[in-house]
Amino acid sequence: MSRISQCFENLKADGQTALIPYVTAGDPEPWVTVPLMHALVDAGANILELGIPFSDPMADGPVIQKACERALKNDMSLNHVLEMVAKFREKDTETPVVLMGYANPIEAMGYETFAQKAQQAGVDGVLTVDLPPEEAGDFLPLMDKHGIDTIFLVAPTTTEERMATIAKHAKGFIYYISIKGVTGSATIDVSEVDKKLSQLRRCTDLPLGVGFGIRDGKSAAAVSDVADAVVVGSTLVRCIEEHADRPEELAAAVAGLLAEMRHAINARDMAK
Repeated sequence: MSRISQCFENLKADGQTALIPYVTAGDPEPWVTVPLMHALVDAGANILELGIPFSDPMADGPVIQKACERALKNDMSLNHVLEMVAKFREKDTETPVVLMGYANPIEAMGYETFAQKAQQAGVDGVLTVDLPPEEAGDFLPLMDKHGIDTIFLVAPTTTEERMATIAKHAKGFIYYISIKGVTGSATIDVSEVDKKLSQLRRCTDLPLGVGFGIRDGKSAAAVSDVADAVVVGSTLVRCIEEHADRPEELAAAVAGLLAEMRHAINARDMAK
């Protein structure tokens, strides 16, 4: 059983919803990322989503685009991201780490090389936004061989037929995009999310995570009513941007935001 699957199994047994924060590796400075990852775990993160900086992050809104730009100015590469995961693993061998990014950096490294290095570093899952199952024929068996879960996106416009195709290839969990648009661009309609997740559950037994549009404890708690995991990114990355000139204060500020969401989710979980 993968670390991701074990994490969800443990949370389900305790009646808890997973909290998955996203941050961009190397933003605003490379030395900040690993301490920030540990701070997020201390604040209640169950799984970490670490963004691979890319010059054209098409699914991401302006907040995360700027984060990628800041990281790339620091010469961040996929190799550097993997080194960060390995450094994180020196102190934390339990918290699952998912890499989120785009196909180009992985293809430039080579699928086989990436799979080997990711496994060695301690990566548990990979979500490649622009590599859908239909185009991942060579990628999927390599990830499986190296024990890395392949996580795929489902959108509000995804048909139930295509949901079944995605579910057939997905491992770890499925990430439902709660809004039509880029990250941080709109407010979630939880009733609509619930309807779509009900459709998706007819296709899979995998845990379902919901992201895009979660801004605070209130929205995180509302989503926790219908999802197995709450994924939060832009709000945290915006906090990072606000503290970019005070990086020594950054981890505490971002962790404080996440702790508020964790508290709200826990309160809602206890009331179920």
